[in-house]
Amino acid sequence: MDSILISQANALTTSVDNVVTNLANVAALLMQTNDKVSWAGFYKYRPKTNDLLLGPYQGKLACNIIPNGKGVCGTAAQTKKPQLVKDVSQFPGHIACDSASQSEIVVPLLKADQVLGVLDLDSNQLNAFTAQDQKILEKIANVLVKNC
Repeated sequence: MDSILISQANALTTSVDNVVTNLANVAALLMQTNDKVSWAGFYKYRPKTNDLLLGPYQGKLACNIIPNGKGVCGTAAQTKKPQLVKDVSQFPGHIACDSASQSEIVVPLLKADQVLGVLDLDSNQLNAFTAQDQKILEKIANVLVKNC
């Protein structure tokens, strides 16, 4: 992934005042700009039910609801920290929405230390994501929170 993505995400999300539209465009951007990505999308945090609800995404069918603290997405939401998983088979409690997924990176969307949701990328390759990718995705998450 390239830092140019941050500028592209910003450009896509400043022109339209609609969260669904903005998340859909950023999911498409992330899916189309990295051939290692097999799934790119968002889950929205629901405080009343303390879980994550599937949002806009690109890729195969996905899990509709993920309990807070479960799987990579739920862990990122609960801890409020990114999760960079080089081999999902080594992640305790990994939720396999797509059995072909081998690595994953999830970045929480935070506003004033409150979880709004998570940005999730999967890959059918082991070790597909790096610490540099994580930094870029964290900046994209900040852009989304600011613009949406």
